[in-house]
Amino acid sequence: MGEEKTTEFLSKALFMVYAGSNDITVTYFITPFRKVIFNIDSYTDFMTSLASQFFNELYELGARRIAVIGVPSIGCVPSQRTLKGDKARNCAEDINHAASLFNSKLSNQVDSFKKSLPGLKAVYFDAYNPLLSMIQNPQKYGFEEVNKGCCGAGDIEVGILCNPLSKTSNDDSSKFIFWDSFHPTEAAYKILSSKILTRHLDELL
Repeated sequence: MGEEKTTEFLSKALFMVYAGSNDITVTYFITPFRKVIFNIDSYTDFMTSLASQFFNELYELGARRIAVIGVPSIGCVPSQRTLKGDKARNCAEDINHAASLFNSKLSNQVDSFKKSLPGLKAVYFDAYNPLLSMIQNPQKYGFEEVNKGCCGAGDIEVGILCNPLSKTSNDDSSKFIFWDSFHPTEAAYKILSSKILTRHLDELL
């Protein structure tokens, strides 16, 4: 393709960046090592710093259109309800707080990059509130089950049980917000992507 055409191609391409969910739920809250060094405020600062380094590297490689997707309300995913939501399987508010804190810092960093990097079109996509709205108002979106996954879930949250032979797989996943213990179903993703892209896509064109 050649260097000149590659540069042009990269400048017109849309890069979508998403990270942070596992860093919060697993690396910070489940494994003990990060808590020895960080509290949640300094840890989300650390995460934001690493994300900033990555954005800078993308920009230096020629990316000029970057969509940054925030962390969803991961305290409400089935695995976190099982681990931390008591018998009522409530959302884990400490994890939601961490996600919200990181998102705020990440959004501010995206705004800073837009001002400091010439030619950059960058947009922060809020995934936290749209998913939380679906969880809090499932009937509005056509869902029936919000705190259990369609497949391989239950009280033990074993993802390996999510397979075609498993009796734990439900036939109609469209009634569920979550496919397994952590990830939304196709039906939920369609709503999320529509909400996000409809609101922000023009800013990247």
